[in-house]
Amino acid sequence: AMALQLKGHNVAVLEAGKLRGREQEWNISMKELLELVELGVLTEEDIDMAVKTEFPGCRSGFKNSEVTPLEGGYFDNGVGYECFTPNVLNLGISPSVLIENVSERFKAAGGVIFEGTPLKGIVVSESLGAALDVGEEKDPITSRLVLDCMGNASPISRQQRYGKQPDGICAVVGSCAGGFDAESNLLGDIIYTNQEIQDKGPNGQLQYFWEAFPVGIGRNGMEPGTSDVKTTYMFTYMDASEGRPSLSTLMDDYWKQLPIYQPSITDVETDLDVKRVLFAYFPTYKDSPLQPEYSRILAVGDASGIQSPLSFGGFGALTRHLERISGAITEALESDLLHKDDLGEINAYTPNLSAAWMFQKAMSVRMGQKVDPKFVNRLLATNFDVMDNMGEKTMMPFMQDVVRIDGLAGSLARSFVADPTFMPQIVLHVGIPTLVEWLGHVSMITLYTALHNLSPVLEPFVDNMENKKEKYLWKRRMEAWKFGSGNDYKFD
Repeated sequence: AMALQLKGHNVAVLEAGKLRGREQEWNISMKELLELVELGVLTEEDIDMAVKTEFPGCRSGFKNSEVTPLEGGYFDNGVGYECFTPNVLNLGISPSVLIENVSERFKAAGGVIFEGTPLKGIVVSESLGAALDVGEEKDPITSRLVLDCMGNASPISRQQRYGKQPDGICAVVGSCAGGFDAESNLLGDIIYTNQEIQDKGPNGQLQYFWEAFPVGIGRNGMEPGTSDVKTTYMFTYMDASEGRPSLSTLMDDYWKQLPIYQPSITDVETDLDVKRVLFAYFPTYKDSPLQPEYSRILAVGDASGIQSPLSFGGFGALTRHLERISGAITEALESDLLHKDDLGEINAYTPNLSAAWMFQKAMSVRMGQKVDPKFVNRLLATNFDVMDNMGEKTMMPFMQDVVRIDGLAGSLARSFVADPTFMPQIVLHVGIPTLVEWLGHVSMITLYTALHNLSPVLEPFVDNMENKKEKYLWKRRMEAWKFGSGNDYKFD
C-alpha cells in the first residue's frame, strides 16, 4: 500500500480489526529490509526502531541423530552435515513497531485506512470498476483495482481454488519461550534435523525439521549471551491426504522432541516460561502465482502463492517482488489495463518457483510410501555440503528461496559425483512423472536466463513503443524472464 501511495495513487487499506502487527518478532535479513528503504517504504530510522534482535547468522544441519558440534561430511562421520550461513534471517524485527510507523507515514501521504471493516464481497464491472461490500451499515467502497493481500487463507483465493486440494502442506508448530541456556543462545537455525524419518503409522511417514532464533540480543544494549528467550519451530512437509496427523499430534511431538533439540531444557513443563505458542498449516499449490479469474482483482503476496513451497510465510518473497509488482500495477492503472488477462501478466509463470516443488517432493514422503529412514538427511546433507563448498553465490540465493540455473546445475552435478549410487533412490522417491515435469521447469529456467540476457538489447525498442498495451506486455515478459530465472537476486 505504501509503495503504491508513493507512486501517486489513491490507496485505501481495509482491515477487519485493528491494523497492528503481532508481538512476536519476524525474522528477516538486512538485505531484504534495505530493499524496502530503496523503495521509500521504510526509512533507516524505522529499521533502527523495529530491529529488536540481531545475531551473526544461522546454522543448517541434517543429522540422523543429535550430535553438536558436528565436523566433516555425511560419509565421513556417518551422522550428517552442518554449516553456518551469515546474515540470513538474522534480524528479529517488531511487526507492531514497523506497521505503526509505516501506517502513520502512509496516512500522512494521503492514504486511507479503514479499520473494523471486514470485506463481505466484491462486485466487479469490467468497464466501471469494483464495489466492495463492507456491511449493510456502511456505503460500499469503490475502486478501480482491488489487491488481495489476505494471505494464504484469503477467501478470494479460496473461492477461485474452490474444490482443489492443495498440492502440498507445510505444517508448523512452535513457541516463543524463556528458560533456555543464555550463554549458548547466540545463533539461529534456519533448517535443521536431528533424527531420521518418523513412522506415524496410519498418518504416514514424516521428516521433522527445526528452526530457531534467539530473541532479545544484539540491540538496545542486550549483549549476546544475556537472553534466555528463544523462538523454536518444528515443521514438516506432507501431502493433503485426510490421513495426515493433526496439528495437536504435531504439537505433542514438538514438546516431546524439544529437549533433544535444545538440551538445556530437560522438562518443558517446569523449565520453560512460554510466552506464545504457534501452530498452522500452510497450503501450497503448483499453479502459482495465481492467475486472476476476475478483472480488476489481483492477488499479491501469499494470497497469490508467490512464496516458495518450502517456506511458511512469504514476507521475504514479497519484499523481493515489491518493486516489480508496484511498478507493474502503476503501469496497469495508468494504461487502464485492468482486464484479468492483463493483470495475469503480473503473476506470470516463473519456472524457478515451479522447480522448487521438486525440493518439497524430495523432503516429504507420500502416504503409503516406504523409504529409507535416512533418505532425507542423506539427500540434504550431501547437497548442503556441496553448496557450502561452492560458496556464497550458490548458498545465499538458495537460502532466500531464489533458484538460479548456475547454482542449481553446479550443485546437482557435484552432488551426483559425491554420491552417485543415490540417484536411483531419488528417482524412485519422487517418481518419473515428477522428475520429467521438473526437468521441463529447469529447461525453462535456462531459457529464461538466456532471454533475460537479451533484455538490454530489447529495452530501447520496448521503451519507444507507442502502443501502450504492447509496451506493458513486453515489460511484463522481461520481468518474468528476470525473476523466473532468479536474476533479480542482488549479490553484495
